[in-house]
Amino acid sequence: MIRLTIEHLSKQYRRDIWGLKEFNLEIGPGVTGLLGPNGAGKSTLMRMLATITQPTEGSIIWNGSDVVRSPDILRSVLGYLPQDFGVYPNLTAVEFLEYMAAIKGLDTRTARRRIDELLQVVNLVGSAKRPLGGYSGGMKQRVGIAQALLNDPQLLIVDEPTVGLDPEERVRFRNLLSDLAGERIILLSTHIVSDVEATATEIVLINKGCRLEHASPETLLQMLDGKVWQWLVPSRDLPALKRQYIISGTVRRSEGMHIRVVSDTSPSPQAEAVSASLEDVYLHLIAQQGGRQ
Repeated sequence: MIRLTIEHLSKQYRRDIWGLKEFNLEIGPGVTGLLGPNGAGKSTLMRMLATITQPTEGSIIWNGSDVVRSPDILRSVLGYLPQDFGVYPNLTAVEFLEYMAAIKGLDTRTARRRIDELLQVVNLVGSAKRPLGGYSGGMKQRVGIAQALLNDPQLLIVDEPTVGLDPEERVRFRNLLSDLAGERIILLSTHIVSDVEATATEIVLINKGCRLEHASPETLLQMLDGKVWQWLVPSRDLPALKRQYIISGTVRRSEGMHIRVVSDTSPSPQAEAVSASLEDVYLHLIAQQGGRQ
């Protein structure tokens, strides 16, 4: 079984600034969601795994081989969709994928067969000969996934893939990632909890360059059993409650604010316990590490 192991991985940008610090992780096939706020270190980690950036310290091990010393071992089986993925607007999808296939070293026959297959997978057959400049954000992201899959990678890395997509495109993209999992490792980096909730079999929570948790969604949810509450409060009480508790949700009603709170004990006689969500867990762990803002 394929394995990706990250040991004591660190990236230092300046003397006192670390993008990642002593990061450890081991993952196998399936979708692993890397979840954290903007600036948490997700993209730094993704770039090192994609062999674009060298770590300051630590190692990346792919099936027993050291990727930092021998990056080509991973590059041959890697697919990468970066956060700032761009396309050539005057090329069609077919032309762009042919160009990317040539860069990846695919021969012409293999490239043509693979491009035909992938246009079906990402549902772009009908638009394959249109210039990419006229594509929607979601269509461009699907072209991005297609180029990442050209070499049928064992490791697929996608960095913030649904930012800027409308709700329908986001759902379609998440379903596509789930369908692609199989016997490959997919690493989905995002700050959008619902993307991870819908696709990931394992979740890694990261903040300030450090790993906070690595567990299944079910295990993470169990952490907050009996610690999430909701009740109705007057709008004027909300600022004081925000200073006192982790508030993970608010809904304005005609009679006041319906709020959702993470707390070890009941915050009010009127509060009722409710099932935890991954959003609750996420906010709870971030607040534990760095304090509420």
